[in-house]
Amino acid sequence: MCTCILLVFIGAQADAQLRYLNQEEHDEKKFHFGIMVGMNKAHYNFTRHPTFITSDSIKGIESINSTGINLAWLVNLRLSEHFSLRTYPINLVFTEKAFQYFLPTPNRGIGEDTLMLKKVQGITLSLPLQLKFQSDRINNLRVYMFGGGKIEYDMAANKDKKSTEGMIRLDKLDYGIEAGIGFHIYFPVFVLSPELKLGYGFRNVHVRDESYKFSSTIDKINARTITFSLTVE
Repeated sequence: MCTCILLVFIGAQADAQLRYLNQEEHDEKKFHFGIMVGMNKAHYNFTRHPTFITSDSIKGIESINSTGINLAWLVNLRLSEHFSLRTYPINLVFTEKAFQYFLPTPNRGIGEDTLMLKKVQGITLSLPLQLKFQSDRINNLRVYMFGGGKIEYDMAANKDKKSTEGMIRLDKLDYGIEAGIGFHIYFPVFVLSPELKLGYGFRNVHVRDESYKFSSTIDKINARTITFSLTVE
């Protein structure tokens, strides 16, 4: 779907590119500002704790992908013709990841079933810092790549709350790297930038609770995201 959207934008500009240039002085500005809206696919990469092997109550664990949204304000600092430094001072990421458990002998008296889904909702404030390299402009199109680090604070994480049924406790703070590729498409009054980005969290955000079977069978949890976004400058 993302590829189709990108082809439509590029195709719509093909004839215009042969006739005139839009936003000719846009890339000469020291600062660029924009609004970004995106969709993400998020999941947790995890490792099973040694107690999982000896567990009789849980025989399988899977991380389930989920779809979320991104809302952000872009600030781009021009360093040279081909390099920029950019960040998102306001960057909210909404996700709902989940773990699915297989219980061979569920306790139906407390609402358990053979397959149990434990959701982990996230409202994350992310602060990235990225170095962007962009190609020469070809009429009204420019390709760019970027990479950098990020610090994230999950406002919905429940590290400081008591563990209850249906809750996996997570730390609020995470950090990692992200990289991606995008296109600048120059229109007469704005620049549209479709972008694809991969994000990797380095920190183990799992606050393991040995007394809670859905948490005790998991060791480390790391966040993984794929994001497709549109930025208007």
